[in-house]
Amino acid sequence: MEKTLGLKDIEKFQKAFDSDPRNTLAMNAVTRSDIADVSLSREAVTSVVHTYSHLIKTGTASAQGATGRCWIFAAMNIFRIYAMEKLNLKDFELSQSYLMFWDKVEKANYFLENVIKTRKEPLDGRLVMWLLSNIIPDSGQWDMLVNLVNKYGVVPKTAMPETKSSMASRSMNGRLIEKLREYAKELRDMDDGGASLEELRAAKSCMMEEFYRMVCIHLGTPPMKFLWEWRDKDNKFHRRGETTPREFFDEYIGFDLDSMVCLINAPTEDKPYNRTYTVQYLGNVVGGQPVRYLNVDIETMKKATKEMIVDGHPVWFGCDSSKMANRELGAYDLDIYDYGTVYNTVFGLDKAGRLDYGQSRMVHAMVLEGVDIDDEGNPTKWRVENSGGPQPGDKGFYMMTDAWFDAYMYEVMVDRKYLSEELLKALETEPIVLKPWDPMGALAL
Repeated sequence: MEKTLGLKDIEKFQKAFDSDPRNTLAMNAVTRSDIADVSLSREAVTSVVHTYSHLIKTGTASAQGATGRCWIFAAMNIFRIYAMEKLNLKDFELSQSYLMFWDKVEKANYFLENVIKTRKEPLDGRLVMWLLSNIIPDSGQWDMLVNLVNKYGVVPKTAMPETKSSMASRSMNGRLIEKLREYAKELRDMDDGGASLEELRAAKSCMMEEFYRMVCIHLGTPPMKFLWEWRDKDNKFHRRGETTPREFFDEYIGFDLDSMVCLINAPTEDKPYNRTYTVQYLGNVVGGQPVRYLNVDIETMKKATKEMIVDGHPVWFGCDSSKMANRELGAYDLDIYDYGTVYNTVFGLDKAGRLDYGQSRMVHAMVLEGVDIDDEGNPTKWRVENSGGPQPGDKGFYMMTDAWFDAYMYEVMVDRKYLSEELLKALETEPIVLKPWDPMGALAL
């Protein structure tokens, strides 16, 4: 074929298309139906079974609405399991909007500090353009969640319920982003005019006061203290009295945040296994815990995850939930859609290739709360708690095949006691710093 696409090339392509009646059949089907409906595998549909050899009891599936708060919902879904046991409750939900509030405020301060830090960088350079395009998203990472809980604690949903903006954040985010870009210009203009660092920070203080007001208008004011009383599943009334969010977390959840380790599986050549990584400009709390990953092979990740669940501990994880997923069935399955047969082609990118070439990355956080283990001790499928409400799948819960775990699982949060001595030593190494736009810098929506 020549450099230019010619008419003879087109004739050749059309002749090849017309020569196989399967192409016409596929065209007739897809031009009248969605490709996913046409490609849906009947065999895969009938193999979706929501039963597991090891299962963790949890509450009713929660709903994040039209927001990117899955990372907060996933963590709250884990914490509530421990709270339900301590409070003797059948069901319970923590306030996701409470941590959303503090995340917005802290991310604004984090962004403005980065504006000050990069004030000498060219405005049209890749770094500043990246910072200006990634302002206070709803999305986040586990270490960012840890920063918020350590600083602000958690509260029951009754203490700070959802608002219109917490359930549908687009309008709020638009105004907050517009204001932060205005602040960024003001700070850079001040620097161009010779303002000192102290003057820039004084201006930032005024900006943050205004920004805090805007967030309060959308999400309400967060409780510094609240009255906690409840009636348990045995109809017994309890009154704790006035408590702070941090006291509530320590007393009724007691989750050891410091013992948790983020394992990632990034099988790309630039990221050797058994090494730690961090990402530039990825965070939410200035002075907080930085994002820190330990890259391991998929079998190591799977082993630690399985052992956690068998011992009764749910696992926060990040994956590419947009791939090979069926919401109605509640299934993550590599065989759920037979796109190859419909298109008469093979989709050949492996996991490393998908990461390197932008075809896949971590986009969503959920919780693993069950695993089905065969007679040889190998996992065959996993139970997933999503945050899309009780309608999809098995009352809001999904089935993930083990093969899908291998292909699209990118990170899990496990207790360090499930790691080998070799991996514990690897945790102590100085992390390799990745660029802000590295695929492992993706945030969960």
